[in-house]
Amino acid sequence: MEGFLDFVQTRRSTRKYEDRDVSDATLAEIFEAVRWSPSWANTQCWEIVVVRDPASRKKLQETIGPQNPATKAITAAPVLIALGGRLNRSGFYKDAVTTKFGDWYMFDLGIATQTLCLAAHNAGLGTVIVGLFDHDRAGRILNVPEDVELVALIPIGYPAKISRAPERRDITDFTHNDSF
Repeated sequence: MEGFLDFVQTRRSTRKYEDRDVSDATLAEIFEAVRWSPSWANTQCWEIVVVRDPASRKKLQETIGPQNPATKAITAAPVLIALGGRLNRSGFYKDAVTTKFGDWYMFDLGIATQTLCLAAHNAGLGTVIVGLFDHDRAGRILNVPEDVELVALIPIGYPAKISRAPERRDITDFTHNDSF
């Protein structure tokens, strides 16, 4: 890769995967990157469930609507990452919420998710972030404890197809100087 911007620009949402396993060593490298993600007061609220079992992935696939373009990826990828956040940690000080937005776990999970996807891309793997599913049902399938909110399912594997980049807003469409 020429540089960071090129690296970010070449990462894609992958929905088709090769029939090829992802090694534990490769996953460990990805999780090491996630471990170093920034978080509110270093609370590191993320929790990850690695799902390799085909029967479990099939049950999780059933929590996703058929209209979701990532539905098939849940079982097609050799590994499925279930990402959750431990509640009442991030955004809290002395057990009291400290932000206008309440629990800050979604922000921290966004950072961790971006880190995971970029680390996977660096390893030659593809990912797609799936957020449209029955979170509670999926949580029960994975025995997620009550103090953890399951937020995303992320299939991960070697891409069988790399799609072209979608259109992006122009920088001037979302930047504002001195006031909105």
